[in-house]
Amino acid sequence: MNTILSRLKNGQFTLIAEVGVNYYDIAKEMGIGNMEAAKLMVLEAKNAGIHAVKFQTYKAETLAARESPFYWDITEEPTRSQYELFKKFDAFGEAEYRELYQYCEEIGIEFLSTPFDIQSADYLCDMMNVYKISSSDLSNLPFITYIAQKGKPIILSIGASELEEIERAVETIRRYNSRELILMHCVLEYPTPLDHANLNKIVSLRQQFPDVYVGYSDHTKPTEQMEIIQTAYTLGATVIEKHFTLNKTLKGNDHYHAMDPSDAKRILQAIEHLDAIRGSYELRCLDSEQTARKNARRSLVALTDIPQGAAITREMLTFKRPNSGISPSDIERVIGQKAAQTIAADTVLQWDMLTEN
Repeated sequence: MNTILSRLKNGQFTLIAEVGVNYYDIAKEMGIGNMEAAKLMVLEAKNAGIHAVKFQTYKAETLAARESPFYWDITEEPTRSQYELFKKFDAFGEAEYRELYQYCEEIGIEFLSTPFDIQSADYLCDMMNVYKISSSDLSNLPFITYIAQKGKPIILSIGASELEEIERAVETIRRYNSRELILMHCVLEYPTPLDHANLNKIVSLRQQFPDVYVGYSDHTKPTEQMEIIQTAYTLGATVIEKHFTLNKTLKGNDHYHAMDPSDAKRILQAIEHLDAIRGSYELRCLDSEQTARKNARRSLVALTDIPQGAAITREMLTFKRPNSGISPSDIERVIGQKAAQTIAADTVLQWDMLTEN
């Protein structure tokens, strides 16, 4: 599946479900295996209309030191060590991700997984059309270089970053890779309060980096109107990534601010509505305006009776609705011509009523 790139190039909204490692908690809740839960989440995402699913591929030993402190809401996820948290969710390896990739291909949804080390970046390569690089690796220029040299399009999250860091990351990628690049605005605050979403940064990113695409990775809690995602889209974020779960009440790091299938459907419906009301960029009269155009615009109309053979003067003319005759914009062409017939006052002028000298 090459859904993301094809939709991106056509200017179409793209929704990525960040499954991450949420399937572990779903498996535990439902009493099923991790792979069964992961596939169930993929299927639910597909049925909701989501365009791509993304996992996270890591091993705790290569990702975090044992004393790495937490930075999340511990009322939702009580684990106080990054290492301990990641250790709970790192059972899958190449064989499992390949099985998930093949399942995604079978049901028709694009597969992605964020690699967090060299080994996973290597074995995921032939499973993905696009690489995803986490905000946490924005300053990890050696790793960015390694992925850029794979020669594939890249989605780069830029949460918790300064402009200079973004510029260095983009420059590093461009040194080795000229493929499509998507910068994903996000706020590394879990959950992100609505008034911290800082969505105008999307506009600034588009201005600062005009040669790349801009998207948004959302960590706010879903609302009924999905106004955060709607606003991000109207500001120019055509790719939206949001954590995905089947149960938002579950404890865990990525459930309480995630979307579920019903949220995803509302997002897609809201974007479809936005697209409908935004319309086309063409500067033309709409088909639906043709009747009003014909009746509300004016034509040249005889102000007085005009005898046959009389030369038309400006004083003989006025402008009235409807637009069923000669346009007032052609008045200079009409003046000086002769009446081919007697024209009664208040008659809408037609070209066949006139004859040139």
